[in-house]
Amino acid sequence: MKAFPFFLDEVAKDWMYIHPILFNTWGDMKHMFLEKFFPASRTVTIRKEICGIRQHSRKTLHEYWERFNKLCAICPHHQISLAMMDRSMIDDASGGALMDKTLATTRHLISNMASNTQ
Repeated sequence: MKAFPFFLDEVAKDWMYIHPILFNTWGDMKHMFLEKFFPASRTVTIRKEICGIRQHSRKTLHEYWERFNKLCAICPHHQISLAMMDRSMIDDASGGALMDKTLATTRHLISNMASNTQ
């Protein structure tokens, strides 16, 4: 947590130094930081985009995966999981239950599937 301020711009760094007593844990700091610099309305808008994302008929899985990853990257606290049908397809492709795989393994699997459609 001590190195975190080195990754902030001036406005965020000033905010953090003004409120240091309020952060007892990473969770506290994350919650207050997101409240200040990532308003709930923005999170809701991006969550709607993530939930509504579709692979367009003329777009490849790779293009869809890139667009999906971009949305997830700009809102990493989206807390949205895979739909049941998508989970079944990925379970089949992974040779077992996706839940038994690590996040890195899962992302690698889907990236490979997307690369095959480039």
